[in-house]
Amino acid sequence: MPPKAAPKSKQGDLSRRRATRIKDGDDMTDMGDTDGDDWMNTKTLVKPDDQLDLNEQELKEEFTRILTANNPHAPQNIVRYSFKERQYKQTSHVDQLAIHFALDGNMLHKESDEAKRQMAKLGIPESGEVAGSEGGETTPAAAAPAEGEEGKDETSATQGEETEPAKEGDQREDAATPGPSAAAKGEKLTNQFNFSERASQTYNNPYRERGTATEPPPRATFSSNVTQWEIADAYHEDFEKQLEAIRAKQVHKAPPTFPHHQHHFQEKSKEKKTIPGRKEEEKTRKKLTITETQGDDISRISKATKIVERMVNQNTYDDIAQDFKYWEDPSDEYRDNEGTMLPLWRFSYEKAKKLAVTSLCWNPKYKDLFAASYGSYDFMKQGSGMILFFSLKNPSFAEYIYETDSGVMCLDVHPEHPYMVAIGFYDGSVGVYNVQKKEPVHRCTAKNGKHTDPVWQVRWQKDDLENNHNFYSVSSDGRIVHWTIIKNELLFEDVITLTLPNGAAEGPDGTKVNTIGCGTAFDFHRKNDYLFLVGTEEGKIHQCSKAYSSQFLDTVDAHNMAVYKVRWNPFHPRIYITCSADWTVKIWEVSSKTTADKSESTSVEAQTKKPLFTFDLNNSVGDVAWAPYSSTVFAAVTADGKMFVYDLNINKYEPLCEQMVAQKKKTKLTHVEFNPKDPILIVGDDRGNVTSLKISPNLRKLPKEKKGAPPMDPKQKEDNEIAKLDKILSMVREPNEDKK
Repeated sequence: MPPKAAPKSKQGDLSRRRATRIKDGDDMTDMGDTDGDDWMNTKTLVKPDDQLDLNEQELKEEFTRILTANNPHAPQNIVRYSFKERQYKQTSHVDQLAIHFALDGNMLHKESDEAKRQMAKLGIPESGEVAGSEGGETTPAAAAPAEGEEGKDETSATQGEETEPAKEGDQREDAATPGPSAAAKGEKLTNQFNFSERASQTYNNPYRERGTATEPPPRATFSSNVTQWEIADAYHEDFEKQLEAIRAKQVHKAPPTFPHHQHHFQEKSKEKKTIPGRKEEEKTRKKLTITETQGDDISRISKATKIVERMVNQNTYDDIAQDFKYWEDPSDEYRDNEGTMLPLWRFSYEKAKKLAVTSLCWNPKYKDLFAASYGSYDFMKQGSGMILFFSLKNPSFAEYIYETDSGVMCLDVHPEHPYMVAIGFYDGSVGVYNVQKKEPVHRCTAKNGKHTDPVWQVRWQKDDLENNHNFYSVSSDGRIVHWTIIKNELLFEDVITLTLPNGAAEGPDGTKVNTIGCGTAFDFHRKNDYLFLVGTEEGKIHQCSKAYSSQFLDTVDAHNMAVYKVRWNPFHPRIYITCSADWTVKIWEVSSKTTADKSESTSVEAQTKKPLFTFDLNNSVGDVAWAPYSSTVFAAVTADGKMFVYDLNINKYEPLCEQMVAQKKKTKLTHVEFNPKDPILIVGDDRGNVTSLKISPNLRKLPKEKKGAPPMDPKQKEDNEIAKLDKILSMVREPNEDKK
């Protein structure tokens, strides 16, 4: 009966499988004659003691867990310095990749030459004779027994079909493992275990690397052994070269023309060689030549060191440089009639800290360079003086330094030749410096027109008809002197003497002594350079001309104390400003008639003439300056350390800016000067410091140009500024003047 034949077929299948395993060389151990259904037996589960007892609802509850690709050990608080924002910031990007194992390998295409060479070396036959499979490659020798196995499997399968149909598990196994004949034909074998691996990885953005390669500096390898005698030989050789250069210079000097003179000269030179004290002279000459060569070595790298120093200072004062170039006070938008001054660089020199800044002057060609003179206003504390040139590119140290034997009270840079500087000294002398030389090129003495009192101001003028440089000076001795440089000589000519109108005063013996006014400041007209104003210690303002040396064109009793500064308006030809020790700043208008044309009554009126504007600053006013960009803006500095900026177009009574500039108490501000190009000004004090400040937008308002209109030329701008100032002055002028 068919049911009884089933155990025999099972035993036959087991014996056939063992036989095939032995033929294939399978050394798997047999589990014994156990029944094939033993794996289906139920296993007893061991329940741990602490296992939770959950009901069906709790078992069906879902817990969602999101798997992230973050590395739990990666640091989350990495801090890096941000050069853009100038602070430390936490980095948002952290590398989450963790590499557990890495193996570098290589792969060759089997049809490449290198693969064929390796296969020939290892004895592996070519790809045509090999049947490819997913797990590996089989040789023809291994294929022969595989075919035998295939035949045996087929016969066994036919026997099994005759006796009894195979179980479903055996059928699945046979179906899942196709015969080797498919492999022999080159078909791809399916996976025996029906296993597929799936993985996904997020895309990592590639890093962008930027780099620039600069050319390496030229290098040369040099090697040598240095010994004491080689050093000595090198010094001797260098010294001989220096002596030869000195001899060559002496030979080039005018040699004697006649032969008997030459013979006499040779005899003298022989006599000189026998002088016993000659050795000491040679020693001193050696010292001088050594110092000269050291100076030459330093001068070779002076330009490079200056550039490096400016680069270092630019990095050190980078925030100030950024403010100078780009910063505009945003609070000016919310206040119409007020402005501020932003302090920028502070210029000082160690040896000049006990001296006062006596004058300031911007270079007309290089707008970042200015000159400052140093001296003392105290009669009891007179000593040496200094002239310093500072640049905005290097605020830590002066570009040029000149020390003088007397205090420097004033200076002026030539408008066309910026290397020439006129100087006035406390001892009454004047001089002319060339920036490239340490000593003055010209300096007057008592023989050629030296003043007897301090020189308070000097001013260059246009070259005369013979193209000779000339300048003017004013001093407390009452003389205004015209100096001309002719053939390396400094010639003088008295232009006018400041006499007092009261006449001669009686001396102790009854003799009459002419009283002379003390000049303190003067300024030349911008267009009519023959016309100039002079301020005196008596508080008077004299209007003078170069052509008249006997009398003044006009005189005004301007102040009750000494006048410290008088300046013409840079735009309006008839307006000038004065400041004094009587705490006031006054704006005046030149009268159309001169004193010579007036009668006695009108001259009295001229002396009692009133200013257009008067501003009381509650302290002695050291200096006042018009702004170069507007006809209505001016700045003044006082002895209590304050600076005032006015704009008559916005407010005719109060300053738009009143700011303390001095850092220490009891520091007096002495001078102020606007930059002709940039919106900054510099202020000097009596402690040797020069402070630069930036003007806020409210203090430099300009008239708005119409949209689409072409840009105004300088002449049109000047006319607009004159009209703007005239409109303001028309409100304060007297009716008689308006009729005139």
